[in-house]
Amino acid sequence: MADASDSDGRETWLARLSTLGDVARLRILRLLERQELGVGELARATRMPQSTVSRHLKTLFEAGLVQKRSEGTATLFVLRTAALDADCRALWQLTRGHLGSSMEFDEDDARLGEVVSERRTDSRTFFGRLGGQWDAVRGELFGDRFTAAGLLSLVDPSWKVADIGCGTGEAAELIAPFVTTVVAIDRERSMLEVARARLGDAANVEFREGDVAALPARDGEFDAALLLLVLHHIEDVGGALTEVGRTLAPRGTLVVIDMVAHGHEEFRATMGHQHLGFSEPDLARTAKRAGFASPRYRRLRVDTERRGPGLFAASLRKA
Repeated sequence: MADASDSDGRETWLARLSTLGDVARLRILRLLERQELGVGELARATRMPQSTVSRHLKTLFEAGLVQKRSEGTATLFVLRTAALDADCRALWQLTRGHLGSSMEFDEDDARLGEVVSERRTDSRTFFGRLGGQWDAVRGELFGDRFTAAGLLSLVDPSWKVADIGCGTGEAAELIAPFVTTVVAIDRERSMLEVARARLGDAANVEFREGDVAALPARDGEFDAALLLLVLHHIEDVGGALTEVGRTLAPRGTLVVIDMVAHGHEEFRATMGHQHLGFSEPDLARTAKRAGFASPRYRRLRVDTERRGPGLFAASLRKA
């Protein structure tokens, strides 16, 4: 007759194996190993519904893989390997060692950084500090646009800037007061009409209809150019960068804002994306072939309330 303790141990082991066989729970464990988090924070970092996160946390807690404690009305969860029993610790370490890397993990990590950062300054969370209220007070007094306007004062006022793929003219509207001329270019006439309506009073903004593959501009016409959430729509990125480079003056600057490399394959079908974002090495290689120096590539802070992939900003100087 089998020993009851052997049977219990086997059932516990199999239950833990089953628990670790779910990718969503593995994503949660990766984050909890790095940071103690509440349910809402985990939901924002993983972009899962809070009810889903709560269900997974219940399973992980019952399996002995996470610990929890209360702080005020909040319950916080964490994975402390030193607190796990020997079998559980060995199983997690073996599993973690085989996880490798993925775009989904990278996006979770980026959002976690933003969640922790907001925890330090957001007075509405239970971790808030009194000084964090200043953001709200400042917004009530002065709004939320003055910082961008002040920083744009650093731009050379003699510049002629191309806003390529200008869309509704948001970027052109922001930069026009700080430079000599903005040329707003878009292949869609309907977009240009919206941009004209938006910027009708700006005397230093020109509108041109044209495609990035054959820009309506002279060689070396612009001191700087903008490509904001445009490149992922273009099949031949290298050709587009070469064409933009043609319109830039020697040592002219191109600013690119776009999505970091991600795994949302559905974007190809639902939104016509040609590329699933761009990694720093891929952009650097393409830029170099197009006649630009290696870009300065920076991931932008993640807005955890939004559903899209993370973004980067890159500055490319014409070689």
